[in-house]
Amino acid sequence: MSMLESIKSPADLKKLSAEQITELAGEIRSFLIEQVSKSGGHLGPNLGVVELTIAMHRVFESPKDVIVFDTGHQSYVHKLLTGRMSGFDKLRQRGGIAGYPNRSESEHDVVENSHASTALSWSDGIAKGFSITKQKDRVVVCVVGDGALTGGMSWEALNNIAASKNQKLVIIVNDNERSYSPTIGGLATYLSTLRTTSGYEKFLDWGKGVLEKTPVVGHPIYETLHGVKKGIKDIVAPQGMFEDLGLKYFGPIDGHDVVAMEKALKIAKDYDAPVLVHVITEKGRGHAPALNDEAEKFHAVGVVDPETGQPLSKSGKSWTSVFSEELVKIGAERTDIVAITAAMMGPTGLDKFEKAFPDRTFDVGIAEQHATTSAAGMAFAGLHPVVAVYSTFLNRAFDQLLLDVALHKAGVTFVLDRAGVTGDDGPSHNGMWDLALTGIVPTLHVAAPRDGERVKETLREALDISDAPSLIRFPKGVVNPDIPAFERRDGIDVLYRGESADVLLVSIGAFAAIAVEAAAQAYREGVGVTVIDPRWVKPLPKSLITMAQRYKSVVVLEDGIKHGGIASTIFELFRDAQLNVPVHSIGLPLSFLEHAKRAQILEDLGITVQNITRSLVAWNSSDISVDIKEEMQHPLDENERRKPLR
Repeated sequence: MSMLESIKSPADLKKLSAEQITELAGEIRSFLIEQVSKSGGHLGPNLGVVELTIAMHRVFESPKDVIVFDTGHQSYVHKLLTGRMSGFDKLRQRGGIAGYPNRSESEHDVVENSHASTALSWSDGIAKGFSITKQKDRVVVCVVGDGALTGGMSWEALNNIAASKNQKLVIIVNDNERSYSPTIGGLATYLSTLRTTSGYEKFLDWGKGVLEKTPVVGHPIYETLHGVKKGIKDIVAPQGMFEDLGLKYFGPIDGHDVVAMEKALKIAKDYDAPVLVHVITEKGRGHAPALNDEAEKFHAVGVVDPETGQPLSKSGKSWTSVFSEELVKIGAERTDIVAITAAMMGPTGLDKFEKAFPDRTFDVGIAEQHATTSAAGMAFAGLHPVVAVYSTFLNRAFDQLLLDVALHKAGVTFVLDRAGVTGDDGPSHNGMWDLALTGIVPTLHVAAPRDGERVKETLREALDISDAPSLIRFPKGVVNPDIPAFERRDGIDVLYRGESADVLLVSIGAFAAIAVEAAAQAYREGVGVTVIDPRWVKPLPKSLITMAQRYKSVVVLEDGIKHGGIASTIFELFRDAQLNVPVHSIGLPLSFLEHAKRAQILEDLGITVQNITRSLVAWNSSDISVDIKEEMQHPLDENERRKPLR
């Protein structure tokens, strides 16, 4: 039995000698490289926190002591040390271990939300709860990456934590200079001055001039966060900023020296007030391909060769790359186009734009709220910002989208990657809410392109809107083959024309291909289905009302929640127009979807060609007929119905 196999709970760690701990750390890294290479996942962050997690579990008593991760992608080692080694053969797959902490897996997991910069607030609340309920023997441990400290919510929490003198709270700052890509901002600049040399021996000698050159953590942050009126101090020790915020500081400490970390953590554990332990780690440690990846240090990988780190299969062109290449072309044509992202330059495809136009590209760190309002300011100054984020991360900036951008009719374009069901990363990463959320934002224009050609087309159309915000959404993965239209009626693309006017199937975004296939199968069942793609789903074209009058019923197929989604909007549109046509919805339920492959989730939800076809046939049989006008005078055969007009 290997050392790792013998670890069934954190208690087993406390029996090991220093030599055994070193052996265990090596086994964990080998195991992670082997397993994550098979399944895909967050490899680099976990290779960097092996010794840190071991030391943490040797000092603290989980689950009595509560451990909160920010973000949860660095919790793989924690899962291994809490008895979940056997689940890693299906990491991020149905029936296997989730890619983030998951309460249903273990009592050692607390916070499942994997959005960054939230853990300090969680920890503050838990520590306050323990204090009020007199659970003085319990400690809250918050493991927060330096990237997460670029988020404003972290500083809101720190401001409150610093004022709570009786909380048993240990904040471990895992400082590896990285979030996805190199950590951005004044705080990162500050922390970089505290890092030790390559041998992790002593921090660099620095003086009071450092803070004067660091905009985020100089005099302004003292005044706004902690009411400091005394100006910039002569600081000659790294604890200056944190202790001026009211936090006891230990560090910097070599995050790969278990003995040194245990010593610091034991002192922090016994302290009767919030303590910050600053730990220096190396993202991707022990794996040459990760260390050689300058951009992301293997932050997240697909299925790769464990030795070389190279992908085992080549995928086709992605939605992200189509957007990325088109934005670069537009950027060369228009000098007013600028790009903004929140610590995800590569994943959102803005890296190519940055390379071409570095002075017009801004990475604000993990700060979607700031990105959104800053974009409004840029629009006011005469620019047209493109804010590229994952769909699920726009949730964090809804207030800014509503009141800073939309209220002011700012010409800002949001590009949402990973819209709809993404699958592997679980509930917090499915981009299922954006259609419903953005549907209630006045002045906002929303496009859902069905293929790569429509991504290019709607992007250019969006960038021509200067007096209102616009938004484009597309899913994760390989882009759909282009689906040409028969014709475009008042902005609506007709993708498939049914022989009879039975069902009008409104396909939203990337679901177009299965919508067309379902229509073809319904034809063989004797039901005429015409498939249309409005391209722009907000505001919906009024011509949809006229078009729908010809059909017995309307079915909406959307890659978002049904509650408050596009079907709901169409129903309201018809109601206001006093159009009595039944509207049916095929979409996602109002629930959190557990991690699994996208195809598995869609099949579970009945969003397959076969199930959609059955629904179309069944609804056509049950719906009450209304006045119908024949759409075409002459029926078309199968080939003619699918042949686009030239």
